Amino acid sequence: MRTMNKRLISLMAAALALLSAGAQVTFPGAVGHAPIELTPDANTGLNKIYVIYDTQGVGMSYSGPMTGPATWTCFDQTNWGHPDTVLVGNLTTLDQVIPNKGYKIEVGSESPFYCWVVNYADFPMELFDIGYVEDNPCTMLRFMVDGTAPKIPYSTITGNTRYLDREIKLSYNTLQWENDSIWEEKPVVETFESLEQEIAIEPPLCNTAYTLTGDRFLEQWGIPERLNDPDYYIKTQAVGCGSNVYLVDNHGNKKKLEGSLNGGSAPVHLLLVGSPTDAVVYRKWEIATDADFEEVILQYNQDEVDYTLNDANTYYIRYMVANAAGSCEAYSDTYQINVSESQLGIGPRGDLPNVFAPGSTEGVWKVSYKSLVEFHCWIFNRWGTLVFEFTDPDLGWDGTYHGKQVDTGVYYYVVTATGSDGVKYKKRGDITVLHYKRGGTGTTNPETGGL
Repeated sequence: MRTMNKRLISLMAAALALLSAGAQVTFPGAVGHAPIELTPDANTGLNKIYVIYDTQGVGMSYSGPMTGPATWTCFDQTNWGHPDTVLVGNLTTLDQVIPNKGYKIEVGSESPFYCWVVNYADFPMELFDIGYVEDNPCTMLRFMVDGTAPKIPYSTITGNTRYLDREIKLSYNTLQWENDSIWEEKPVVETFESLEQEIAIEPPLCNTAYTLTGDRFLEQWGIPERLNDPDYYIKTQAVGCGSNVYLVDNHGNKKKLEGSLNGGSAPVHLLLVGSPTDAVVYRKWEIATDADFEEVILQYNQDEVDYTLNDANTYYIRYMVANAAGSCEAYSDTYQINVSESQLGIGPRGDLPNVFAPGSTEGVWKVSYKSLVEFHCWIFNRWGTLVFEFTDPDLGWDGTYHGKQVDTGVYYYVVTATGSDGVKYKKRGDITVLHYKRGGTGTTNPETGGL
């Protein structure tokens, strides 16, 4: 039985909600500019807010799901009242709406309907002129508006004051860093609740015209206020910068550096590319050995720089720009590059490979290294004939001589190198060339022989 009562109560509540949802409010006498209906946040307790262009001579009618006389209760933040009601069938009408008040309308057992009525004529928006003040042109522009657009208050059913957002719009252009590669001019629209609050924006990064328009109620009525004279123009002083650092290999291929490089092998070839915004006059790339850039070792007053890091160290790189007066500055992100100490071979003894099988998955004899600025390798057969020579440590020997694969057996190498830290290397050793069986398990077997 108790469960059945709960279900019945739930069904009744749902039915009452549907009845309340069917309520309608109209405003007889509102001609020329249709009333604007808003649905406020549920926590206000209001079903609707109505904005009337001018309530003079305008009535208010309520039509709900149920018929019968309605009880009207008028309220604001401080008091409640009881205006007269006129019953016409199931339509209840006030001859003259009381503006800037809330209404609670009750008909029989129907859920109360709460609404607020705004007389826009009491809060008009009028614009005459506008100008901006460069209190701090690098970080903020403040606009001084000759005109009015005051806050529009309303009350929740518990008497708390809130304000309608008039959505006054300030439109202009600025530059936006797109895809980490280019500045593009983009339109911006800032909105403001009223003109009683300060209109302030981040300064645009390009010269731009600007327009003040609104509010949303006038726009909906088709009569917006607008200030967009050609004289309304911002000549920017603010600056910004985009930047990219590329790692360039020995073949000229570029790879963008994302933040930092740890364990880089010298020489580290860099291409530094800075992209300044319109007001930039002064620019520079800085390379330092500390994150605070107190130990700057190089500066380049240009947007694009080719540079090679040869010495083992940790480097910090950034791009900086400023306007003509030097009053506005901007910095890129800091890039960190760690160039390792030199190394030739693997392990504490610097071992080089001593066996390989040409034609296998790893069928190239190569050395392991870091931070070498000079390198030379010679490979000989057992009779002292030079069969291969190379000076790029990224390369290696594929086991061929004059385009043909050499016989299996023992060969000999001599390597000389110089590290970026000045360390000299000279290594000698032997290489056993194995025969690679194609197919099967891919195992290798040593065979005797040679050139």
